Amino acid sequence: MRFTLDLHIHSRFARACSPELTLENIAITAKRKGVDIVGTGDFTHPAWFKSIVSELEEVESSGLYRHKKVPSAALFILSAEVSLVYRDDDKARRIHLVIHAPNIAAVNKLNKKLGTKYNLRADGRPILGISAPDFVRFCLDIDPCFIIYPAHIWTPWYSVLGSKSGFNSLEECFKEQTINIYAYETGLSSDPPMNWRVSSLDKFTRLSSSDAHGLSNIGREATVMSLAKTDYSSIYRVIKNNKLSSGDDKNGLVSTIEFFPEEGTYHFDGHRDCGYGCTPEQSKKNNGICPRCKRPLVIGVASRVDELSDRPEGYQLKNAAPYISLVGLSKIIAEALGVKNRRALTVTRIYDKMIKELGNELYILTEADTSQLKVEYPKIAPLIERMLAGKVHLISGYDGQYGQVHLLNKTAAKSAVKV
Repeated sequence: MRFTLDLHIHSRFARACSPELTLENIAITAKRKGVDIVGTGDFTHPAWFKSIVSELEEVESSGLYRHKKVPSAALFILSAEVSLVYRDDDKARRIHLVIHAPNIAAVNKLNKKLGTKYNLRADGRPILGISAPDFVRFCLDIDPCFIIYPAHIWTPWYSVLGSKSGFNSLEECFKEQTINIYAYETGLSSDPPMNWRVSSLDKFTRLSSSDAHGLSNIGREATVMSLAKTDYSSIYRVIKNNKLSSGDDKNGLVSTIEFFPEEGTYHFDGHRDCGYGCTPEQSKKNNGICPRCKRPLVIGVASRVDELSDRPEGYQLKNAAPYISLVGLSKIIAEALGVKNRRALTVTRIYDKMIKELGNELYILTEADTSQLKVEYPKIAPLIERMLAGKVHLISGYDGQYGQVHLLNKTAAKSAVKV
């Protein structure tokens, strides 16, 4: 069977995250979004782990969990993100890693050992003064079925290939433990074609997840897998083996669901405080210096991919999982109505009505019959068609500033960096 997974999200205990991120709300929202299996997020935080233990129950020793109050909602896979801050090759390194655990017992052991040395209560994404290879070894010594991989690998801050404190390859970062790293997460500011330009990534499984800090962002990126059984072991094998699905009864990757990378917060180089963003080409002409404040620009994902790539732009990796780039349904509704805020009450009412009548969000965006949609939602259906055809107007994000995606806005189209 095919399942949509959002493996990397956060809880209400992580910094800059919504208090609405409870396990019950996550399970319900993920189901409405079209996500079948969602990460718990933040299992290293003592209070959140207590909630996981008390609110969730394992499904038939599968390593996946359901919420006791809403058992028919999305299933959970145990997940967390950690921030490693250390020195390597006389350089400060700041790396974020995603972890998945095979069961609650393994999490309990990991948390107890980490808790003797680090303050796990300070943040849902704890800061650990340990190197990436040592952390991988630390986890696998507790249980060999932990899955560890780098998060949002290209963003300037806190990523394995980031311009500020990263490395030039996963091998350089993980050293002898690279053999135990099976995957990487693309992040919002890159898409598959960007990653295909770097041949050293070919052997790792490409994963996309939302890194959601609020309920509305769950499922904005996701990974579709075919699983022979609905259990942790099948997910583990898909990630480890990096193979495409050959049928619904086989374990394998099917596809990924992506942001348009320009919409990500670090796609281009720039300075948020100066209101200045630019293409890699313009950044090179400026020698990496902001023309407004005369200080170094924050070098974004597109430039970093250019720097590390050994393949031309537009390269197509053979036997790679396909992908689709989507715009969130609430954003489409807001634009169709001419409303700036996608959380406006008028938008929410129509969104809820569409979910109730038609099905989950990902189904509406990718599978629903647009000819039928046009009858009930004549302003919204054409925008979904435009999105699926890639007819979008994009203004690239930079230095922590989200980019913009528009389907109709003519003003945005004129000012867009890329159309």
